[in-house]
Amino acid sequence: MVCELYFQGKSRLRNNFNHIAVYALNSIDFSVFYIDKNRRKKYNCENSYKYHKSHRRKYMRPYFEKMQSWVKPAKENKANAEEIKKVEQHIAELVEKNKNAGLSKEVLKKRGEWTVHERLEYIIDPGTWAPLHLLYDPMDEESGTTGVVDGLGRINGRWCVVIGFDNKVMAGAWIAGQSANILRVTDIAKRLHCPLVWLVNCSGVKLTEQEKVYADRRGSGTTFFRHAELNKLGIPVLAAIYGTNPAGGGYQGISPTLLLAHKDCNIAVGGAGIVSGMAPKGYFDEAMAEQIIEATRKFKAVPPGRVEIHHDATGFFREVHPSEESLLDSLKTWVTKLPAYDPAFFRVAEPAEPAFPAEDLYNIVAFNQKMVYDVEQFMARLVDNSEHMEFRAGYGPELYTGLVKVDGFLIGIVANRQGMLPKGYPQYAPYPGIGGKFYREGLIKVNEFVTLCGRDRIPMIWIQDTSGIDVGDIAEKAELLGLGQALIYSIEQSDVPMIAVILRKGTAAAHYIMAGPQANNNNAFTLGTATTEIYVMHGETAAVASFARRLVKEKDAGKSLEPVIKQMNKTVQEYVDKSRPAYCAKKGLVDEVVKMTDLRKYFVAFANCCYQNPKSITPQHQMILCRVIKG
Repeated sequence: MVCELYFQGKSRLRNNFNHIAVYALNSIDFSVFYIDKNRRKKYNCENSYKYHKSHRRKYMRPYFEKMQSWVKPAKENKANAEEIKKVEQHIAELVEKNKNAGLSKEVLKKRGEWTVHERLEYIIDPGTWAPLHLLYDPMDEESGTTGVVDGLGRINGRWCVVIGFDNKVMAGAWIAGQSANILRVTDIAKRLHCPLVWLVNCSGVKLTEQEKVYADRRGSGTTFFRHAELNKLGIPVLAAIYGTNPAGGGYQGISPTLLLAHKDCNIAVGGAGIVSGMAPKGYFDEAMAEQIIEATRKFKAVPPGRVEIHHDATGFFREVHPSEESLLDSLKTWVTKLPAYDPAFFRVAEPAEPAFPAEDLYNIVAFNQKMVYDVEQFMARLVDNSEHMEFRAGYGPELYTGLVKVDGFLIGIVANRQGMLPKGYPQYAPYPGIGGKFYREGLIKVNEFVTLCGRDRIPMIWIQDTSGIDVGDIAEKAELLGLGQALIYSIEQSDVPMIAVILRKGTAAAHYIMAGPQANNNNAFTLGTATTEIYVMHGETAAVASFARRLVKEKDAGKSLEPVIKQMNKTVQEYVDKSRPAYCAKKGLVDEVVKMTDLRKYFVAFANCCYQNPKSITPQHQMILCRVIKG
């Protein structure tokens, strides 16, 4: 008989059951003995148990240390890979163009300034930067950007949401679309319960377009309320402040939790231009012009809100630094003082790379939207050891639901399967089921899975490739409309962070019931790929829905159908142009278009952010989802 015990301490422990005695030789090693009470002799059991240090770090080993493996090699598909990489190259060129917007790097260097990209590179731990919103330009700003650069990254071992003003673009001014970008970033920090780190260099409102940025419910001033909300929730906002920051820029500088200043910076309610530009006459004349010239020269030499005011007098600046390096080094040091769990506290296994290379993804995901592929093989290239625990396998077969590990952390994952579904499914209908659609069982299964993830505090990743929810009277009788809204309710009440990957199609109501960006209180961010398409319905379907009655009317009137057909084809093309990856990124339908080989980097960043300092915890040994799966 073998007796296994987990024991710490140096005292002796006797187990009288079945004449077994266990002696604790020390806090690490145990020996197990049989006792022959008649002869008073003890025999060393051949199976002594060695208590290894590594076992102390892994909870629930029977469930999570080794899961079921996805072990299917990918077949090479060069033509498919080339199509995907062609789109990725186009996206990369657009990103590079946006990075070069505004003044050149050389001009800033002459002024003694670093670019925002150089500052980010200096503070972010190598290999951890996961940029977001690089193509975001929802209001067609003339620079092609929103004037800020943001993403997730690790700073001195701590994961943060990071954002900085692009000082090449109008010295970091408030420009059209910027507030929408900043609010997305503060939402990410709130959803992930992660520190927000700011590189502030904001020259205030672009005054020639003030109506696009100043007011409105989600205007630039909303940022300061969001900073206050983050502070209220215990989420710190750290700021390294550069340059001249008047008016809105002043509030951009004062609203964070901790203010670190460069020696040449200033923050003020009104800058030199504002202070010197007040015209009590209500109009301008030559005398007023001369007065403005004199005042401007004065305030340019001695700007309001400079370091000696807000460090020496008000004490707003915690520190003042003489150089770019000194300021950023201090910022990195302050980040390490923020609350964060050791990753080992929440990991269910040691981090591991997928068993298959990410390059396989170019062969697996079909570029042609009419072709099918195996979504489980897609996931196998992104999760630790290519392992998983499937929830309710066989039930609701149009969807995969299950648990995976990402960098050793437990993650729930939902994905649309593709292709023809088993014969007789869906049970409520006489027609065959097709992958990508939602049917009754699938909706019930995902509702259950989300609810259990919420109960166990497990973050979720959703992989979308959906053509929508089943339609028609039969589907209505099967309660699909109500079950779809039930899923929205399940997501909302779960209160766990989620991300969505629009792998191919994000269509109709299915796009938002799969935790799309509309799930404001759960969806931290949404990723697109080179194969992404987002539309309320396919272009051809939209053209028929829009013009079918017109065709009948023209036909009955004996008129040519050609003009209507022309309009239908125009509609189809517009749907193509306004649903592809670059457009989706520009308009914010996704937060970033990511290369296939970079997807895991975003998964890792998301998992680490979620578990770094969660606002609520379910002890691993009290989780129920893994036990439901095991049965």
